[in-house]
Amino acid sequence: MTASASYSALDLAGAFKLSSPTHKTGATLTLPGDVHTALLAADEIPDPYFGENEKQVMWVNETAWAAERSFTASAADIDGYLTLTLAEVDCIATIFLNGEEIAKTQNSFLRNDIDVTGKVREGDNTLRIEFDIAPEIAKARADAHPFPIPFTNNYLTNGLKGIHMNFIRKAACHAGWDWGICLMPIGVYGTMSLRKSRLARQDSVQVDQVHGEHSVELSIKTHLFAFAPGTVELQHSIDGQLVADKFVLASGDNTIVQNVTIQNPRLWWPAGQGEQPLYELVTELEGEKTVRRIGLRKLEWIVEKDEIDHSFKCRINGRDVSMLGANWIPADAIPSRITPAVIRDLLESAKAANMNMLRIWGGGQYEPDYFYELCDELGIMIWHDFMFACMSYPSDRPFLDNVRIEITQQVRRLSHHASIALWCGDNEVIGSLHWYPETKAAPERYVANYDRLNSMLGTIVEDEDPARRFWPSSPSQGYLDFSDGWQSDTRGDTHYWDVWHSAKSFEAYRTVNPRFASEFGFQSFTSMNVIETFTDKKDRNPSSPVMENHQRNNGGNARILETMTRYFRFPSNFDQMVFLSQIQQGLAIKTAIEYWRSTKPRCMGTLFWQINDIWPVASWSSLDYGGQWKLLQYMAKRFFLPTNVVAVPSKDNSQITFRGINDTGKPVTIALEVLASKIGGGDRVVFSGNCAISPDAAISVTTLAAQDLAADEFLFFSWKDAAGNLLGENDYFPRPYKAYELVKPSITAAWSEVEGQLVLTLASDKPALFVTASVDIPGYFSDNAVTLLPGRQTDLTFTPRHGATPSAAEVIQSLKVRNLYETF
Repeated sequence: MTASASYSALDLAGAFKLSSPTHKTGATLTLPGDVHTALLAADEIPDPYFGENEKQVMWVNETAWAAERSFTASAADIDGYLTLTLAEVDCIATIFLNGEEIAKTQNSFLRNDIDVTGKVREGDNTLRIEFDIAPEIAKARADAHPFPIPFTNNYLTNGLKGIHMNFIRKAACHAGWDWGICLMPIGVYGTMSLRKSRLARQDSVQVDQVHGEHSVELSIKTHLFAFAPGTVELQHSIDGQLVADKFVLASGDNTIVQNVTIQNPRLWWPAGQGEQPLYELVTELEGEKTVRRIGLRKLEWIVEKDEIDHSFKCRINGRDVSMLGANWIPADAIPSRITPAVIRDLLESAKAANMNMLRIWGGGQYEPDYFYELCDELGIMIWHDFMFACMSYPSDRPFLDNVRIEITQQVRRLSHHASIALWCGDNEVIGSLHWYPETKAAPERYVANYDRLNSMLGTIVEDEDPARRFWPSSPSQGYLDFSDGWQSDTRGDTHYWDVWHSAKSFEAYRTVNPRFASEFGFQSFTSMNVIETFTDKKDRNPSSPVMENHQRNNGGNARILETMTRYFRFPSNFDQMVFLSQIQQGLAIKTAIEYWRSTKPRCMGTLFWQINDIWPVASWSSLDYGGQWKLLQYMAKRFFLPTNVVAVPSKDNSQITFRGINDTGKPVTIALEVLASKIGGGDRVVFSGNCAISPDAAISVTTLAAQDLAADEFLFFSWKDAAGNLLGENDYFPRPYKAYELVKPSITAAWSEVEGQLVLTLASDKPALFVTASVDIPGYFSDNAVTLLPGRQTDLTFTPRHGATPSAAEVIQSLKVRNLYETF
């Protein structure tokens, strides 16, 4: 082998000339990237997120586009077998190299490895990508299908046309969702390179783990593609060990398994349960080097018969760990805006709020490699749906063959990550069999159609990643159970939406007892400073066309306001309405999660809908578009505390039981103090005592009679550890907030600097509820929306986001402190 014949890669990312047969443009398309970003940069379309501009840019996805660039290859670049790798081409496109058609892409979730040996010239070359109009292709396929397959179409507003997203492989939410804008972006989002190999290339590296008492055996499975028969040398290095050998390859796909044992391993734990040590695995094939970071942990899903029905819980390194977190959707509707910095910011906010799991929802996308690398680093487990959601899909041979490649590639790409906890077949596709007139009229046909696809997904997981569990659908009651299990709470996972979609009270969350609540939520308006980015002043009214356009769930704004009248007095202005909506959202989810966590070990997972937004919109998210913390995110940090105390009323509201929760692997002893506080000031101790809580347990600490509280009293309670350190604070209001006569508090705010961090100290002369501090600098406080009692001060530490280093003066000058009384 000559030096020139060893591996090399020519990066083809960069500036492409954008053109269209029907639209004149001077835009330059930067790939990886998308057409909308190019047109925005050229000032050829308005900001789609502002006002109702969505309607003004719909023509973009109804237009055929082409992207072309030239590149120069040296003699050394082409001295070997050549692969043109184009990953995540969105989505139906024809690829031309030097004027010759070399491939057609059908699936935006694929890595396309195209053999172009002998097709690249020394010197100048031209790469051209011609994108078809995806909605037209989808409709033509749907029309040609032998029987109708209904598609999700109820999330679009303003008369926009629905798109048959079940007939193309692209993020379903690109066509709009009940929180999402309809843009249908076009572009390429992944790797674009010309790879030269002497004989073979790496396609993927998987790592299986078998844990012994003091060691872990790694089985490293390398998938190679050989252009011709021959011999290669493959080596892996990890933990100071080198495993290398020569292998004889046949033409085409080859799988090589090599083993290495790690002695006395440092185990990887989810966030809050331990550390996240990562071992660097370096794989090298004749100059082609890849690096992966491996976390060593034993992961099991325990689904077995118990006294209730069947358990559903995650066991990590021998411990049953409660999964606490939220659902994840794509970080932006415009793909070019999804960057490592954006993703890191969102994931760090998840960890800061005591989350240890996110569910990647099946109407979105498989995330970039760096997403999962960050989850490994931060200790965030991933429940991973495959990309099917809320509708049936075809099960003909071409569709299944396409999906088979997709799922195989994605499982092989991601299975080495410690953060991947479970593969799930889809989001709500089983449930959708009961939604549409077509599926309800012929249930046998659509169940059989569903099973063809779903059983294939399960078989791929069994073959490619046997150590992980495949779960057929979310929600689901389990293997081959195609019943509508949404309301079942004795086994499997649950999506409980009656509080939002059926307008039930927050208290309805306490009427169900899920084993694992994988989806539930309540909306709020996005924050006022975000609203200002997409509205003019005249639009800042919940019933304005612009605010209704930035609400994609039918009747959503009305639901927010109607619920508000049940619990609060109607706010005095729009700004206060927005603030109050976020208080209300946090209370809804707090009610659910505190109760469900209190039933441990019955319920071993609570993932609320949703952590992030794809554009600025009224939604169920706990983070605004852009990553700013809403009040739900602050409340989540409290209701996800690993050592927690919650108040649970009896069914008839005659008693209030305090439940202590310990999600750690060690016993804890807490000192709990419960105060009955008058809304106008003054309090009395109604309980004070110590309590020992076993590891991974929830117990009753004490019970109070509701009749012992005066009409103007609420409960405020705090708990400390054995050393006297404050672990947490909480409160419980037996009556709706509107029933209390709040007294205007005088709140003082003082800044100090402690170990290089700014600390805000808040105090009040009267009880003050949902006291919230905000500043104009990107960042978040250590707590917020807090209850202040006279004589007790609260310290809030400010953490800047996005690597900002603001001066103390910048932070202090923009401080705003508000509370519930102001909304009256």
